[in-house]
Amino acid sequence: MSLIDDYLKNVTEPQKSQLERVRTIIKDLLPGAEEVISYGMPGFKYHGKYVIGFAAFKDHLSLFPTAEPIEVLKDRLKDYKLAKGTIQFTVDTPVPQEIIEELVKIRLTSIG
Repeated sequence: MSLIDDYLKNVTEPQKSQLERVRTIIKDLLPGAEEVISYGMPGFKYHGKYVIGFAAFKDHLSLFPTAEPIEVLKDRLKDYKLAKGTIQFTVDTPVPQEIIEELVKIRLTSIG
């Protein structure tokens, strides 16, 4: 069992399914990426560099792609609460797969 599996076993539905969806999208895009826990939250490293993380909170879910991808896609993220490096969303307003994929691609470009 991975560290992310350990994290997700403590998340209740329907948030758990939403985070599993995010995890699957990222794993499909980054085969061979390392699943990690950073600051208590699941994330992915690729070639040793942090790419993106995600987490469940009481009233929302969050993606943590760092600040640059959010800045690049801010016009497409108007439906979400944004903070530096964070996109907050809910089960009712999930981040579309295409946007998650773009966030990851932008992040990969910035880390080389």
